[in-house]
Amino acid sequence: MTRTTPLAATVVVLATLLTGCGGASGGASGGPAESSAEVVVSAAGPSTRPAAGCVERGLAGTQRCPATGFGSRPPGWLGTRELPRTSSGYGEVQATPPALRRRRWTLPDTVAMLPGKGFAAKVVSPAPAGVVRRSTWEPGCPVAASDLAWLRLTFWGFDAQRHTGELLVHRTVADDIVSVFRTLYRERFPQEQVVIVRSYDPDAPPTGDGNGTGSFVCRPATGATYFSQHAYGLAIDLNTFQNPYQKADVVLPELASAYLRRDAVRPGMVVSGGPVIGAFARIGWEWGGYWNSAKDYQHFSQNGR
Repeated sequence: MTRTTPLAATVVVLATLLTGCGGASGGASGGPAESSAEVVVSAAGPSTRPAAGCVERGLAGTQRCPATGFGSRPPGWLGTRELPRTSSGYGEVQATPPALRRRRWTLPDTVAMLPGKGFAAKVVSPAPAGVVRRSTWEPGCPVAASDLAWLRLTFWGFDAQRHTGELLVHRTVADDIVSVFRTLYRERFPQEQVVIVRSYDPDAPPTGDGNGTGSFVCRPATGATYFSQHAYGLAIDLNTFQNPYQKADVVLPELASAYLRRDAVRPGMVVSGGPVIGAFARIGWEWGGYWNSAKDYQHFSQNGR
């Protein structure tokens, strides 16, 4: 689970929503360098719009029909209510607000839509310098900037629409991650946003309501001093609010306790036996939901840590 600064949270969670703009504020700032190799993957898929009279049948965290009603729009206070801090340094764990108990919205895209229909992906390796600059990479990170690949790929939204997001991952796993996201798109696993984390500040005021899918973050493992697998670009967190982290009395995000009930399956949740775990298992990655001392339902990594 990654904490963003208030500014980063505003940019990612609120500003794009309030402006209603799905432009390329993320992708336009770092186009591919001439020395970068760009690989384009595309596959025709079902129509981006659900059929009339869509009937929801997903019981494994998937969602084929557009979300409607309560929980399908973000509340105006999202990302603005600071939580009291505990002695552990995290925010105080509080009951999940009603508006977040069945969270089913997708934020406007922050990169330009990839052309075509169905699933598509573009891989640029090494990642352009402009893209790396707007990530958390800095000298001293355990991976060289030249070993990171920039992925732009489509994903299925809670609005039952085709969206485009971006990730930084280790170049050696780029093709594997594309194959995973191809499966997630085909299975209609919905996501709120797929983004490159722009800042990491463990001292940022906690609001406990952040959400998203991401990979590379140059930071220590949660509750530890050694580097996380995210710092190598060898881990993915999916829908962090619907799939929280828990260890003892720590829950991250702090308002996501309602999603600790894994038997009450809702869209966007990673569930045992579901298509998400299967997609990662096929590339040899392991799920943090199977851990013993902690449960990290959002987390997948190459080495299982």
